[in-house]
Amino acid sequence: MTKSRPWAPRALGLAAVFTLALTAAVLPPAAANNQKQASDQKLAEVQKPAGVQKLQADPPGGKTVVGQTSPIHDPALIIDTDGTWYVYSTGLLNRENGGTIQIWSSHDHGTTWGYTGTVWDRIPAWIDEHFSDGELPGNLWAPEITEHDGTYYLYYSASRFGGNNSLTALATNTTLDPTDPDYEWVDQGLVVSSPASGLDPANPGKTFNAIDAGIIEDADGTPYMAIGSFWYGIFLVPMEWPTGKPVEGWQSKTVNIADRFMPGNPIEAPYITKHGGYYYLFVSFDSCCRGADSTYKVAVGRSTSVKGPYLDKDGRDMFGGGGSVVFDSHGAITGPGGQSVFGDYMAFHYYDGSNQDIPYFPTLGVQKIDWVDGWPAFDQTVERPAVQKQPKALATDAGKKAAFSATATGTPGPVAVWETSSDGGASWQVVAAQPVTKRTDEGTYSSTLQFGVVSTEQDGLMVRAVFQNAHGKVTTDAVGLSVK
Repeated sequence: MTKSRPWAPRALGLAAVFTLALTAAVLPPAAANNQKQASDQKLAEVQKPAGVQKLQADPPGGKTVVGQTSPIHDPALIIDTDGTWYVYSTGLLNRENGGTIQIWSSHDHGTTWGYTGTVWDRIPAWIDEHFSDGELPGNLWAPEITEHDGTYYLYYSASRFGGNNSLTALATNTTLDPTDPDYEWVDQGLVVSSPASGLDPANPGKTFNAIDAGIIEDADGTPYMAIGSFWYGIFLVPMEWPTGKPVEGWQSKTVNIADRFMPGNPIEAPYITKHGGYYYLFVSFDSCCRGADSTYKVAVGRSTSVKGPYLDKDGRDMFGGGGSVVFDSHGAITGPGGQSVFGDYMAFHYYDGSNQDIPYFPTLGVQKIDWVDGWPAFDQTVERPAVQKQPKALATDAGKKAAFSATATGTPGPVAVWETSSDGGASWQVVAAQPVTKRTDEGTYSSTLQFGVVSTEQDGLMVRAVFQNAHGKVTTDAVGLSVK
């Protein structure tokens, strides 16, 4: 029996919105490119340094992210030693921008995100040679990023739609900072490919789909790679440092750790993380990439051994249909999955029902895990932002300071993005230096936009704040600044 995805691959990029018809109101490619360029410019303004501001610790639950957060699919999260957050994601379809792994970064604790670029400007030639007997991969999929002994290991996949003729490959770097003179992603070639043989002497036909790698070390520092998508489910491959590749004879040492044993076997995106005395296997159940009809959800099991067995909350083995669903569609978040975990944060993609321009566009989501009784818990409360305190118009003298404040409620906690207009509200520009949105003791969220020294040239300037979370946004009243 062939087990393969009944949908387009998880490599969903900007162009996939058109080919997969995630919305009936599709944009022509030229319009999409123009929109992306405008978004890039707008985000660049938001991402300018705002000076040193004290950031509050995130409470468990959803973390609102703003800026450029789409199209992001299969996000691999890592927080660098300098505090910069990075997400690596599936490349754009049809080799747009080269089709290689995309990079996104945040310099304010994962709140405001900007597009950083791609790992390479083209897919490596050896991958095209690997698939030279037929259709070439249109992009690279499902990255994983990890660090060992000063080297960053970036795993990624290439495949063809509808089958398991797939591979996972590796690139390495000594820094994640694109401005570092030593920054260079070095192609290290093939890690594993499928179909693979020799995984189970009792079942010579057993194999996996060599995509969706996730790296975990056991208590002794031995690395393993969780991998698999549909087919016979999730496998654990023994690896070694410093190559970052499988040990010799890995096929006979590989363990099949999760299989739903149901038609199609819809399980993929394995990610193992250690917390307390347990290893936790996160997977995505069911179908992604169908826009509003996506049924993706995150399930989990745990084990005291990295090799399993991984049991769910009810004691059911994930190799046999177990797996406790801990994160599912809610509010404007449809089909969450493709997850990775770094520390207490889970990054995932979802299809954004609140995006009015392109409904159900693939978007970055972040949740801070709440560990409850030894299990990961996620707040799925839905509350759209609502303004509680409007900003007030202000009149002042030139050379003075000016400040506008606004407060809102919502769950997850909304973030304010301030905008100004110098043409009476006909057009609005995002303020370059965004203030931090702070959580108050009353459970509201407050933001204050400050102008250090105003001038008469700012007379008549209009100001407003847009509070947003994953489920929607609300705009405050537009108020004026009078300067004499």
